Amino acid sequence: MNHQAIHTQDAPAAVGPYSQAIKIDQLVFTSGELGLVPDTGELPDGIEAQTRQALANLAAVLAAAGSGMDRIVKTTIFLANMADFGTVNAIYAEAFDATPPARSTVEVAALPLGGLVEIEAIALTE
Repeated sequence: MNHQAIHTQDAPAAVGPYSQAIKIDQLVFTSGELGLVPDTGELPDGIEAQTRQALANLAAVLAAAGSGMDRIVKTTIFLANMADFGTVNAIYAEAFDATPPARSTVEVAALPLGGLVEIEAIALTE
């Protein structure tokens, strides 16, 4: 089994002792991506901006692993407030074609750094 840590400066650095993703053979498992702006490490205001940035961060990590958004088979979305589900769902739908991946969405008590949304994925590699 080939086990490789993935790191890219195009997504925020890990805020703890974990990798942005782990690639094992033909699969990549990403850590949760907050909507942090990679250059500043700050969260933009609002659920829309954070969701778009979280998806951009996820795409950057997947690209570094030799994958992409079109290769995702499963995502998990963590929301600080389930009332944001509709907004997040609409933005999320823009990121995928007619066959979106399997997904779970859960509300959590809190997210790191006061984030409003966090998204993780499992994807196939090239």
